[in-house]
Amino acid sequence: MATATATPSTTREIARTRSVWQIVGIVISVVIGAFLAFDVVGKLTRPEAVVEGTAKLGFPLEQTYVMGVVLLICLVVYAIPRTAVLGALGITAYLGGAVTANLRIESPLVSATLFAVYVGVLMWVGLVLRRPELLKVVGLRK
Repeated sequence: MATATATPSTTREIARTRSVWQIVGIVISVVIGAFLAFDVVGKLTRPEAVVEGTAKLGFPLEQTYVMGVVLLICLVVYAIPRTAVLGALGITAYLGGAVTANLRIESPLVSATLFAVYVGVLMWVGLVLRRPELLKVVGLRK
C-alpha cells in the first residue's frame, strides 16, 4: 500500500491555490467595502435620491446620519483584518435592518428586499476566502 507524501511541488501548488483564493476573497471584500462606503457617503451627504429613498422606507431624514455613522463604524472594523469578523457581524445586523425595512413597505422580494442578503452573503464569502479557518468555527471543516 503506497502512502502519499507531500512533495515540494505539491506543497507549492497547495500554497499557490490557497493564495489565489485569498486574493479572490480580498477582491470580493474590497468590492463589497466600496459598495458599502458609497452607501455611507450617501447617508452622510443626503443627496436627493437618498432623501427620497429614506422617506419611501418610512424613516425620518435625521436618522440617515445615524445609519451612516453606524455603517461607517462597522465598515472600518470590517476593514481591519484583526477585527474583520466583528465588523462583518455588525454589517450583517445592518443589512438585516435593510431587509426588514424593505419587507415592511412590501418592496419586490428578489430585486429589492433580498439585495441586502446578496450583499451579506458576498461579504461573508469574501471573508471566509480570506480567512479559511472561519470554516472551523461553524463546523464546516475539521
